[in-house]
Parts: sequence; C-alpha cells; structure tokens
Amino acid sequence: MAAAHFRASLAFHTDVSDVASALATGDPGFTLLDSRSTAAWDQGHIPGALHLPTALVPEQAERLLDRSVPVVTYCWGPGCNGAARAALALAELGFSVKEMLGGFEYWAREGLEFETRVGRGRHSADPLSGLAGARTEEQPPAPAQQLDCGC
Repeated sequence: MAAAHFRASLAFHTDVSDVASALATGDPGFTLLDSRSTAAWDQGHIPGALHLPTALVPEQAERLLDRSVPVVTYCWGPGCNGAARAALALAELGFSVKEMLGGFEYWAREGLEFETRVGRGRHSADPLSGLAGARTEEQPPAPAQQLDCGC
C-alpha cells in the first residue's frame, strides 16, 4: 500500500529542482502555471510561467492552455494549497497536471532567478533549503541550480 501511495505521489508531484532543470532545456515538455493573485505575481514569479489565478482556471483554462501539453501548477509554498486547487480544477477539465512542491517560496529560497513587474531578481540561496548550506568556511557557496542532493 505504501508503494502505491508514493508511486501516485510521484505521478502527480514534481519539485523546484526538477522544474528548474526542465526549464533550462528550453523545451520543458509542460506549461508552468502560477495560480496566485496578480499582486503575488507582480511581487515575483518564475520566468516563463503563465499567470492564471486558481479561481479563474475553470473559465479560462480551455482558452489559455493547450490540452496536449501537461501543466505544472505552483502557488506560494508548502503552507498554501492554491496549486493543489488549481491542479484539481485542471484535472477536472481533463488536463494532465502535476503540482510543484515548494511553490514560489522554495524557488526563491533555492536562489533561482525570478521576474517581478520591475525586472529580474535572485536571492542568495537559503542555507536551509538543500545543499546551498552544505559547505565549509573555505568553500564559497555554489550556485543553487548546480547542486544535486542525490535524490
């Protein structure tokens, strides 16, 4: 029973690192959908993401998304279920969909580039969000997107 649970979880979830790696190829094989409000989108979003607030998914998804391309949803972070609600709405419309675990919070915490309404930005990687903090005093921190946790 546990194996079935985790198999299903991996079928419906992805993470920040996998999304960043896929986006870096230039052809990730999915549409990345930010399901937050316009105010949140303006504060920062993942480059290349499509903005479609969760509440608008039922009425606008068919017009904005290509049904033949899988969708990956994200919201603020682990304390928010907006991405799960957007994923549910898309699944109910017949779209293939996954939720990005960690959301925008972990995208920014891992030191990945984001866009705001005034331009691009990047925070220093949070030493608590993975290998960004796994270094000695003599070693400078490595760029977050070059780190591999081994999972």
